[in-house]
Amino acid sequence: MKKDIEFLAVEGVSVAIAQEVNDLGEKEWNVFFINKNDVYLDNVMVASKGYGEQDGQEVKTSVLRHLFDQVAPKSFVQIEPIDPALFGITNEYWVSYYIGQTIYDKKFLFVPGTVVEENLIDISILDKRGVLHS
Repeated sequence: MKKDIEFLAVEGVSVAIAQEVNDLGEKEWNVFFINKNDVYLDNVMVASKGYGEQDGQEVKTSVLRHLFDQVAPKSFVQIEPIDPALFGITNEYWVSYYIGQTIYDKKFLFVPGTVVEENLIDISILDKRGVLHS
């Protein structure tokens, strides 16, 4: 039963939307999952979706699910590319993972207006500039 599940605090993980320059010299944006912990994370599942309103119309993106068998300590994985046109809606990343036999999960929300030039910071583990959500 749901009431019997112990939900522990999620610590040491982040989701970042960061800007990169591709091989053609063009700017592109990608979403990353970052493990700042000293332990491996197993069966990392990320469900992503976008929703909100643009130009007076309700907008919903498809739900995408990504599975990473294991994410090493002090490392990151790229979740997906993201189109800057989606920065005007809420972008949600629901992350679940195991440490040993214990499951953890957390929802990361990037609300409209979050991914803008004045919010970009240097994200050292990625060696990129972006918006970090912990």
